[in-house]
Amino acid sequence: MKVGFIGLGAMGRPMALHLQRAGYELFVWARRPASADGLPATLCATPAELGRQCDVVFTIITSSADVEAVALGSNGLIEGMAPDSVLIDCSTIAPDAARRIAARLAEKGIHMLDAPVSGGTQGAIDATLAIMAGGDAAVLERVRPLLDCLGQRIVHIGPSGAGQVAKACNQMIMVAAIEAAAEAMRLASASGVDCAKVKQALAGGSAASRVLDVMGERMVKRDFAAGIEARLHHKDFGLVLEAARKSGVPVPLTASVAQQLNALMAQGWGKDDTASLLRVLERA
Repeated sequence: MKVGFIGLGAMGRPMALHLQRAGYELFVWARRPASADGLPATLCATPAELGRQCDVVFTIITSSADVEAVALGSNGLIEGMAPDSVLIDCSTIAPDAARRIAARLAEKGIHMLDAPVSGGTQGAIDATLAIMAGGDAAVLERVRPLLDCLGQRIVHIGPSGAGQVAKACNQMIMVAAIEAAAEAMRLASASGVDCAKVKQALAGGSAASRVLDVMGERMVKRDFAAGIEARLHHKDFGLVLEAARKSGVPVPLTASVAQQLNALMAQGWGKDDTASLLRVLERA
């Protein structure tokens, strides 16, 4: 099977390498060709050219507009992919955008799965991502061996767009937990208590979580270098709030966290880690 990959960033590059190491012939397209340097893959000039070479194409890029341009734009995948080929979009985009792209591709007989991932850069490196898929269940089973190279938990959520709804729910819970950890660390510090010991104690009780382990540790060490850049969570929360608005669902906690992310961006910390929510509180 020939596999294409678009989006060779912090998560995409290790994901592409896992596929190549599993024995799949790899083709890539990169907006910045230098990002493909050293990758054992064939570099294509356009997404359309990549699509012509491949049975399955993965994308993991930033925004709904980016995915639409790569999939449907001039020299896009739709101009090259053959009927019965599959686009697996691992980006985090709006559910409506995923449905719209899937419908356009279906007119050409091309299948699409919206399959956003959770686990961050380390999960991509370790091939332990959680993958939440929307689209046809039979298509998912066809490509499951590819997804097995990338993650440990692959769940079919429902029809097109359902994977993106699940990812929105993931982001709501995860970033709210980061904000809660930041507030806890700020309270501990302001009370003259050792944050490291507070984190150690909390990790053994009902407040224990992966977010506390990872983000709490970054806050204790004041290591705000980007794991996942905060600007991406800010972008995701825009998608979450829009989905909630369209569904008529009140999300008061999410709205509050979104305001903290807005404040983070206003401080110019968008390319730092989301653990910088602690610094937002310190500046308040």
